[in-house]
Amino acid sequence: MASSSLPLQNRVALVTGAGRNIGRAIALTLARDGASVLVNGRSDKEAVDAVVAEIKAAGGKAAAAMGDVADPAVPARLAQQAQETFGGVDILVSNAGLRRQTSFLDMSFDEWREILSVALDGAFLLGKAFVPQMVAKGNGGAFVAMSGISTHVGTPNRCHVSASKSGLEGLMRALAVELAPHRITCNAVSPGAIDTARAASAGPAPVNRVNRPIPLKRFGTVDEIAAMVRLLVGPEGTFITGQTIHVNGGEFLT
Repeated sequence: MASSSLPLQNRVALVTGAGRNIGRAIALTLARDGASVLVNGRSDKEAVDAVVAEIKAAGGKAAAAMGDVADPAVPARLAQQAQETFGGVDILVSNAGLRRQTSFLDMSFDEWREILSVALDGAFLLGKAFVPQMVAKGNGGAFVAMSGISTHVGTPNRCHVSASKSGLEGLMRALAVELAPHRITCNAVSPGAIDTARAASAGPAPVNRVNRPIPLKRFGTVDEIAAMVRLLVGPEGTFITGQTIHVNGGEFLT
């Protein structure tokens, strides 16, 4: 990881929700290509520390950055940590989100707000805290938010998740134009069915795929999502901005 030929050498990334699944894969992938990585998690410090240890064992640079990004005080604190530890970020990956399944008629306003606060409010707060660092460094940057297929195809019992992801995609489109003068790209990645470990609170994986089968006839992997993020934040992705990139095996076609 220490080679100067690595494409993300001298770049610094924050990845939220990086203790497991897609976030973990993104953190490891960016570190493998030379980035110093702040690994964020809300509460499972053991999982976050394990990712940090894995990066360091491979010769990379990483630090744990704990905190709930939906708390307005946390992103500012994380930005200060990034500045003090690695000199500020160049890459911001807003991956943190909650999985819940509740019918619209049974959904409380508190549950609605909980989902939106982490995914959508969290991305807004992270951008407010970290984009000034990218601007100040003057080297451009990349902001990636993780969307999802449910906002495009409609998934029962997940209207709060769908709404939060739709908001993320709109946020990235707007910021792509607004931050273009600073050479900061802003994109959303929308995974389809990905093979991940699900918490009990997430409920069973959606199974309404009878009418929209996956043409590639398999679930995707977390590494395939991480590879797309890596493309967008690396030197090959500097002309891609304002887009929602779908990685779903053909389940949803644009």
